[in-house]
Amino acid sequence: MEKFQITLASARVNAGLTQSDVAKEMHVSKQTIVNWESGKIKPKPAQFEMMCRLYKAPKDMVKAF
Repeated sequence: MEKFQITLASARVNAGLTQSDVAKEMHVSKQTIVNWESGKIKPKPAQFEMMCRLYKAPKDMVKAF
């Protein structure tokens, strides 16, 4: 059975956070969050782990790339 995955944007919205909220928590610009969510750039592994903690989503459930 294939694992269900959600996008970074969906995980953020499900957590009730805005891009600005996440940017502030992670000490990055809102544009960085936009770029991660659109796939223009990839978050570093530590940043991805932090997002998953913020979103309360398992790493293997969130599609980052």
